[in-house]
Amino acid sequence: MQLPRRRRADFAPSEPFQYPEHLKAAVADLPAAPGVYVFHGDTNQLPLYIGKSVNLRQRVLSHLRNPDEDRMLRQTRRISHIRTAGDIGAQLLEAQMIKTQQPVFNQRLRRNRQLCAWQRQGDRLVLVHAKDLNFATAPELYGLYATRHAALERLRALADQHRLCYGQLGLEKLPPGKGCFRAALRQCAGVCRGDESVTEHDARLLAALHGVQVHCWPHPGAVGLVERDGDFTQIHVLHHWCYLGSVATPAEAAALSHQAAGFDADGYQILVRPMLEGRVEWLPLAAPGTAPPAQPSTARPRRRRSAAP
Repeated sequence: MQLPRRRRADFAPSEPFQYPEHLKAAVADLPAAPGVYVFHGDTNQLPLYIGKSVNLRQRVLSHLRNPDEDRMLRQTRRISHIRTAGDIGAQLLEAQMIKTQQPVFNQRLRRNRQLCAWQRQGDRLVLVHAKDLNFATAPELYGLYATRHAALERLRALADQHRLCYGQLGLEKLPPGKGCFRAALRQCAGVCRGDESVTEHDARLLAALHGVQVHCWPHPGAVGLVERDGDFTQIHVLHHWCYLGSVATPAEAAALSHQAAGFDADGYQILVRPMLEGRVEWLPLAAPGTAPPAQPSTARPRRRRSAAP
Protein backbone atom coordinates (compact mmCIF):
# COMPACT_ATOMS: atom_id res chain seq x y z
CA MET A 1 0.00 0.00 0.00
CA GLN A 2 1.34 3.43 -0.92
CA LEU A 3 1.91 5.67 2.07
CA PRO A 4 0.41 9.18 2.17
CA ARG A 5 2.77 11.91 1.00
CA ARG A 6 3.63 13.15 4.49
CA ARG A 7 4.27 9.65 5.81
CA ARG A 8 6.38 8.16 3.05
CA ALA A 9 8.86 5.60 4.26
CA ASP A 10 11.87 7.44 2.80
CA PHE A 11 11.05 10.59 4.82
CA ALA A 12 9.93 8.82 8.02
CA PRO A 13 11.75 10.17 11.13
CA SER A 14 13.84 7.68 13.06
CA GLU A 15 14.35 9.93 16.11
CA PRO A 16 12.44 12.80 17.76
CA PHE A 17 12.43 15.79 15.43
CA GLN A 18 14.91 18.56 16.05
CA TYR A 19 15.02 21.73 13.98
CA PRO A 20 18.10 21.50 11.69
CA GLU A 21 20.08 24.40 13.10
CA HIS A 22 23.04 23.49 10.87
CA LEU A 23 21.01 24.55 7.81
CA LYS A 24 19.91 28.00 9.00
CA ALA A 25 22.82 29.74 7.30
CA ALA A 26 21.97 28.09 3.98
CA VAL A 27 18.46 29.52 4.06
CA ALA A 28 19.79 33.06 4.52
CA ASP A 29 21.20 33.02 0.98
CA LEU A 30 17.95 31.94 -0.66
CA PRO A 31 15.92 34.59 -2.54
CA ALA A 32 12.15 34.93 -2.38
CA ALA A 33 12.06 34.21 -6.11
CA PRO A 34 11.45 31.31 -8.52
CA GLY A 35 14.04 28.62 -8.98
CA VAL A 36 15.30 25.13 -8.19
CA TYR A 37 16.86 24.09 -4.88
CA VAL A 38 19.07 21.10 -4.06
CA PHE A 39 19.67 19.35 -0.74
CA HIS A 40 23.21 17.90 -0.67
CA GLY A 41 24.61 15.21 1.62
CA ASP A 42 28.18 14.34 2.58
CA THR A 43 29.31 13.46 -0.95
CA ASN A 44 29.26 15.37 -4.20
CA GLN A 45 27.87 12.43 -6.16
CA LEU A 46 24.09 12.12 -5.79
CA PRO A 47 22.04 14.97 -4.34
CA LEU A 48 19.50 14.03 -1.67
CA TYR A 49 16.55 15.98 -3.02
CA ILE A 50 15.74 18.42 -5.83
CA GLY A 51 12.69 20.67 -5.80
CA LYS A 52 11.32 23.85 -7.34
CA SER A 53 9.28 26.77 -6.16
CA VAL A 54 8.13 30.25 -7.11
CA ASN A 55 9.51 31.33 -3.71
CA LEU A 56 12.73 29.48 -2.88
CA ARG A 57 13.16 30.84 0.65
CA GLN A 58 9.61 30.03 1.72
CA ARG A 59 9.65 26.55 0.22
CA VAL A 60 12.96 25.50 1.78
CA LEU A 61 11.89 26.88 5.17
CA SER A 62 8.80 24.65 4.95
CA HIS A 63 11.11 21.63 4.52
CA LEU A 64 13.13 22.57 7.61
CA ARG A 65 9.99 22.77 9.74
CA ASN A 66 8.55 19.45 8.60
CA PRO A 67 9.11 16.54 11.05
CA ASP A 68 8.12 14.05 8.33
CA GLU A 69 11.29 14.96 6.43
CA ASP A 70 13.57 14.54 9.43
CA ARG A 71 15.56 11.69 7.89
CA MET A 72 16.48 13.75 4.83
CA LEU A 73 17.25 16.85 6.89
CA ARG A 74 19.65 14.96 9.15
CA GLN A 75 21.64 13.85 6.12
CA THR A 76 21.70 17.30 4.50
CA ARG A 77 24.96 19.25 4.80
CA ARG A 78 24.30 22.15 2.43
CA ILE A 79 21.59 23.62 0.20
CA SER A 80 22.25 25.14 -3.21
CA HIS A 81 19.88 26.85 -5.60
CA ILE A 82 19.54 28.01 -9.20
CA ARG A 83 17.45 31.10 -9.83
CA THR A 84 14.97 31.14 -12.73
CA ALA A 85 12.92 33.96 -14.18
CA GLY A 86 9.60 32.16 -13.73
CA ASP A 87 7.71 29.03 -12.78
CA ILE A 88 7.88 27.34 -16.19
CA GLY A 89 11.67 27.59 -16.21
CA ALA A 90 11.77 26.18 -12.68
CA GLN A 91 9.58 23.23 -13.66
CA LEU A 92 11.65 22.46 -16.75
CA LEU A 93 14.97 22.69 -14.91
CA GLU A 94 13.71 20.60 -11.98
CA ALA A 95 12.55 17.81 -14.30
CA GLN A 96 15.83 17.84 -16.22
CA MET A 97 17.98 17.78 -13.08
CA ILE A 98 16.01 14.97 -11.43
CA LYS A 99 16.33 12.77 -14.49
CA THR A 100 20.06 13.42 -14.95
CA GLN A 101 21.18 13.48 -11.28
CA GLN A 102 18.86 10.81 -9.80
CA PRO A 103 18.44 12.33 -6.30
CA VAL A 104 17.97 9.82 -3.47
CA PHE A 105 14.70 11.13 -2.05
CA ASN A 106 12.91 12.06 -5.28
CA GLN A 107 10.52 9.41 -6.51
CA ARG A 108 8.62 11.33 -9.17
CA LEU A 109 10.46 12.06 -12.44
CA ARG A 110 13.48 9.99 -11.41
CA ARG A 111 13.67 7.87 -14.53
CA ASN A 112 13.05 8.34 -18.21
CA ARG A 113 10.17 6.00 -18.95
CA GLN A 114 9.67 4.02 -22.12
CA LEU A 115 6.42 5.58 -23.22
CA CYS A 116 3.66 4.10 -25.31
CA ALA A 117 0.48 5.61 -26.75
CA TRP A 118 -2.53 4.65 -28.83
CA GLN A 119 -2.36 5.73 -32.46
CA ARG A 120 -5.24 5.83 -34.91
CA GLN A 121 -4.18 3.89 -38.02
CA GLY A 122 -7.05 3.73 -40.50
CA ASP A 123 -9.99 2.22 -38.59
CA ARG A 124 -7.81 0.66 -35.88
CA LEU A 125 -6.12 1.73 -32.67
CA VAL A 126 -2.53 0.46 -32.48
CA LEU A 127 -0.26 0.66 -29.44
CA VAL A 128 2.98 2.40 -30.49
CA HIS A 129 6.19 3.10 -28.54
CA ALA A 130 8.37 6.21 -28.29
CA LYS A 131 11.48 4.18 -29.15
CA ASP A 132 9.98 3.48 -32.59
CA LEU A 133 8.17 6.76 -33.30
CA ASN A 134 8.76 10.46 -32.65
CA PHE A 135 5.79 11.35 -30.45
CA ALA A 136 6.44 15.07 -31.04
CA THR A 137 5.50 14.85 -34.71
CA ALA A 138 3.43 11.66 -35.06
CA PRO A 139 -0.26 12.38 -35.80
CA GLU A 140 -3.31 10.94 -34.05
CA LEU A 141 -1.65 9.85 -30.80
CA TYR A 142 -3.76 9.43 -27.67
CA GLY A 143 -2.54 9.06 -24.10
CA LEU A 144 0.98 8.73 -22.69
CA TYR A 145 1.49 5.53 -20.74
CA ALA A 146 4.45 4.03 -18.91
CA THR A 147 3.40 0.44 -19.65
CA ARG A 148 1.28 -1.60 -22.04
CA HIS A 149 -0.88 -2.64 -19.10
CA ALA A 150 -1.65 0.99 -18.21
CA ALA A 151 -2.59 1.75 -21.83
CA LEU A 152 -4.95 -1.23 -22.01
CA GLU A 153 -6.59 -0.38 -18.68
CA ARG A 154 -7.19 3.21 -19.78
CA LEU A 155 -8.74 2.10 -23.07
CA ARG A 156 -11.03 -0.35 -21.22
CA ALA A 157 -12.07 2.45 -18.86
CA LEU A 158 -12.95 4.71 -21.80
CA ALA A 159 -14.88 1.85 -23.43
CA ASP A 160 -16.89 1.28 -20.25
CA GLN A 161 -17.61 4.98 -19.85
CA HIS A 162 -18.74 5.53 -23.46
CA ARG A 163 -20.32 2.10 -24.21
CA LEU A 164 -17.68 1.22 -26.79
CA CYS A 165 -17.18 -2.33 -28.03
CA TYR A 166 -14.19 -4.31 -26.77
CA GLY A 167 -14.28 -6.37 -29.96
CA GLN A 168 -14.27 -3.36 -32.26
CA LEU A 169 -11.38 -1.90 -30.26
CA GLY A 170 -9.37 -5.11 -30.50
CA LEU A 171 -9.47 -5.71 -26.76
CA GLU A 172 -11.11 -9.13 -27.21
CA LYS A 173 -11.90 -11.53 -30.04
CA LEU A 174 -15.54 -12.02 -31.00
CA PRO A 175 -17.10 -15.22 -32.39
CA PRO A 176 -17.98 -14.70 -36.09
CA GLY A 177 -21.47 -13.28 -36.50
CA LYS A 178 -22.07 -12.81 -32.77
CA GLY A 179 -22.22 -9.77 -30.54
CA CYS A 180 -20.08 -9.34 -27.47
CA PHE A 181 -21.20 -10.25 -23.95
CA ARG A 182 -21.15 -6.59 -22.88
CA ALA A 183 -23.74 -5.77 -25.57
CA ALA A 184 -26.21 -8.16 -23.89
CA LEU A 185 -25.64 -6.24 -20.64
CA ARG A 186 -26.11 -2.90 -22.45
CA GLN A 187 -22.51 -1.97 -21.61
CA CYS A 188 -21.73 -1.84 -25.36
CA ALA A 189 -23.95 0.10 -27.77
CA GLY A 190 -24.00 -2.91 -30.08
CA VAL A 191 -21.81 -2.16 -33.09
CA CYS A 192 -20.77 -5.83 -32.88
CA ARG A 193 -24.35 -6.99 -33.61
CA GLY A 194 -25.48 -4.21 -35.93
CA ASP A 195 -27.30 -2.00 -33.42
CA GLU A 196 -25.17 0.96 -34.53
CA SER A 197 -22.88 1.56 -37.52
CA VAL A 198 -19.11 1.42 -37.41
CA THR A 199 -19.11 5.11 -38.35
CA GLU A 200 -21.24 5.98 -35.31
CA HIS A 201 -19.05 3.87 -33.04
CA ASP A 202 -15.85 5.48 -34.36
CA ALA A 203 -17.27 8.98 -33.90
CA ARG A 204 -17.95 8.22 -30.23
CA LEU A 205 -14.49 6.68 -29.91
CA LEU A 206 -12.79 9.82 -31.26
CA ALA A 207 -14.88 11.98 -28.92
CA ALA A 208 -13.79 9.79 -25.98
CA LEU A 209 -10.13 10.01 -27.01
CA HIS A 210 -10.19 13.77 -27.49
CA GLY A 211 -9.37 14.43 -23.84
CA VAL A 212 -6.16 12.37 -23.99
CA GLN A 213 -4.93 13.56 -27.41
CA VAL A 214 -1.17 14.09 -27.66
CA HIS A 215 -0.58 17.32 -29.56
CA CYS A 216 2.12 17.58 -32.19
CA TRP A 217 4.88 20.13 -31.64
CA PRO A 218 3.18 23.31 -32.94
CA HIS A 219 6.22 25.02 -34.47
CA PRO A 220 8.32 24.35 -37.60
CA GLY A 221 11.48 24.23 -35.45
CA ALA A 222 12.91 25.19 -32.10
CA VAL A 223 11.59 28.20 -30.19
CA GLY A 224 12.64 30.21 -27.17
CA LEU A 225 10.09 30.64 -24.40
CA VAL A 226 10.74 33.98 -22.70
CA GLU A 227 10.24 34.56 -18.98
CA ARG A 228 10.95 37.76 -17.10
CA ASP A 229 11.29 38.64 -13.42
CA GLY A 230 12.11 42.31 -13.16
CA ASP A 231 15.47 42.86 -14.86
CA PHE A 232 16.14 39.11 -15.03
CA THR A 233 15.19 37.55 -18.38
CA GLN A 234 15.61 33.95 -19.51
CA ILE A 235 15.01 32.31 -22.86
CA HIS A 236 14.16 28.61 -22.46
CA VAL A 237 15.11 26.77 -25.65
CA LEU A 238 12.55 24.13 -26.63
CA HIS A 239 12.13 21.71 -29.49
CA HIS A 240 9.74 18.77 -29.86
CA TRP A 241 8.50 19.43 -26.29
CA CYS A 242 12.09 18.90 -25.10
CA TYR A 243 13.92 21.42 -22.89
CA LEU A 244 17.42 22.15 -24.24
CA GLY A 245 18.49 24.76 -21.67
CA SER A 246 18.11 28.41 -20.70
CA VAL A 247 20.13 31.38 -21.93
CA ALA A 248 20.05 35.18 -21.80
CA THR A 249 20.10 36.29 -25.46
CA PRO A 250 18.46 35.31 -28.77
CA ALA A 251 21.89 34.61 -30.29
CA GLU A 252 22.70 32.11 -27.52
CA ALA A 253 19.26 30.55 -27.92
CA ALA A 254 19.76 30.11 -31.67
CA ALA A 255 23.08 28.36 -31.06
CA LEU A 256 21.56 26.06 -28.43
CA SER A 257 18.61 25.20 -30.68
CA HIS A 258 20.85 23.16 -33.00
CA GLN A 259 21.02 20.32 -30.47
CA ALA A 260 19.11 17.15 -31.25
CA ALA A 261 15.80 16.93 -29.41
CA GLY A 262 13.53 13.95 -28.93
CA PHE A 263 10.08 13.91 -27.37
CA ASP A 264 10.11 14.44 -23.61
CA ALA A 265 6.96 13.50 -21.69
CA ASP A 266 7.71 15.74 -18.69
CA GLY A 267 8.38 18.72 -20.93
CA TYR A 268 5.15 17.99 -22.78
CA GLN A 269 3.09 17.97 -19.58
CA ILE A 270 4.66 21.24 -18.42
CA LEU A 271 4.42 23.08 -21.73
CA VAL A 272 1.42 21.85 -23.69
CA ARG A 273 -1.31 23.90 -22.03
CA PRO A 274 0.45 27.29 -21.73
CA MET A 275 1.89 27.03 -25.26
CA LEU A 276 -1.27 25.95 -27.06
CA GLU A 277 -3.41 28.43 -25.13
CA GLY A 278 -1.05 31.27 -26.08
CA ARG A 279 -0.24 32.17 -22.47
CA VAL A 280 3.52 32.46 -22.99
CA GLU A 281 5.91 34.80 -24.76
CA TRP A 282 7.91 32.90 -27.37
CA LEU A 283 10.73 33.66 -29.76
CA PRO A 284 11.04 31.90 -33.15
CA LEU A 285 14.67 30.81 -33.45
CA ALA A 286 16.52 31.39 -36.70
CA ALA A 287 17.76 28.61 -38.91
CA PRO A 288 21.55 28.13 -39.09
CA GLY A 289 23.25 30.93 -41.04
CA THR A 290 20.43 33.47 -40.60
CA ALA A 291 20.03 36.31 -38.15
CA PRO A 292 17.73 35.75 -35.15
CA PRO A 293 14.53 37.85 -34.98
CA ALA A 294 14.84 41.04 -33.00
CA GLN A 295 11.63 40.83 -31.00
CA PRO A 296 9.83 37.96 -29.28
CA SER A 297 6.23 37.15 -30.10
CA THR A 298 3.21 36.80 -27.88
CA ALA A 299 1.06 35.40 -30.69
CA ARG A 300 -0.55 32.02 -30.29
CA PRO A 301 1.64 29.35 -31.97
CA ARG A 302 0.43 27.60 -35.09
CA ARG A 303 -1.24 24.28 -34.18
CA ARG A 304 -0.74 21.27 -36.38
CA ARG A 305 -3.95 19.86 -37.77
CA SER A 306 -5.09 16.58 -36.29
CA ALA A 307 -7.83 14.15 -37.17
CA ALA A 308 -9.20 14.34 -33.64
CA PRO A 309 -12.43 16.30 -33.24
